[in-house]
Amino acid sequence: MKVLIPVDGSTQGNRAVEYVIANAARLKEPPQIHLLNVQWKLATGNVKLFISQDTINDYYREQGMTALDKARAMLDAAGLSYTYHIAIGTPAEAIVQYAQEQQVDQIVMNALGQGTFSELLLGSVASKVARIAKVPVLLTR
Repeated sequence: MKVLIPVDGSTQGNRAVEYVIANAARLKEPPQIHLLNVQWKLATGNVKLFISQDTINDYYREQGMTALDKARAMLDAAGLSYTYHIAIGTPAEAIVQYAQEQQVDQIVMNALGQGTFSELLLGSVASKVARIAKVPVLLTR
């Protein structure tokens, strides 16, 4: 079973990772886990006149790896293998697109994210993913 876990680096966001770890033993075979972090696209308009594309890409990579660190450590400690990817774009659309490209069987994500504003943001992302994904979406709390 291929499972996609979008993570934002928050404690709440990593609850989906905890769920997959806790339930992995119930499967006949270990799941193929795909971790995904989506970075909002920052470089629009004239930004590229002042900052090089390489600098922007380094920023995305650094922020994405930081967001993935805890989830990766949790999976490493549990002895589960995984792949990870950092996407750039609008979170809900990027999550669904990645799920289609990788032909995942299920998306597991937390319903709420970090902080008050981000909670609303990730909550809307989770809601949108649940509406537009063509595979089952399991929302954790």
